[in-house]
Amino acid sequence: MNKKLIIIIVAVALICAGGAGAAVYFLAPPKGEAAEADKHDGDKKTKKKKKEDDEEEAGPMKYLTVEKVIVMLRRSPNETVPHYLSADLVVAVPVKKEKDAKEHLPLLRSVAVRTLSSLPMDKAQAMTIDEYAEALNKAFEEEYEKDEREQPFKEVMIGKLILE
Repeated sequence: MNKKLIIIIVAVALICAGGAGAAVYFLAPPKGEAAEADKHDGDKKTKKKKKEDDEEEAGPMKYLTVEKVIVMLRRSPNETVPHYLSADLVVAVPVKKEKDAKEHLPLLRSVAVRTLSSLPMDKAQAMTIDEYAEALNKAFEEEYEKDEREQPFKEVMIGKLILE
């Protein structure tokens, strides 16, 4: 009885091993597809690595302020009362580029004054905070592209805004 039991166990093991081998053979992708699948996985890994590098490059953020940017808004043709806009800007800077960004604060103030002072009062009243931030970020990008320099900060946000 022991010999029959051993033979049955060996036979079942051989059948299972044969089934597993057949499954691997029939379910594995052909050589060309395997190489393409490996390349695709490599692309995913490369993109993931690049994203991690970008996050590491950015690292922790520091926030600098450009306080009291005050401009007189353009008047309508029949209007005699002057209108003013006062804003405090917050600049998001990677810690590694903090020194460069601090050196650029006078330029940021100048671009902000130029951008904000070109607004007519009625348009300025209708704009949201996000629209102000978008307009300023666009102006900064254009300025740095024109000068062919790298922008040392990620974005500019509005810390305070007063229209009078």
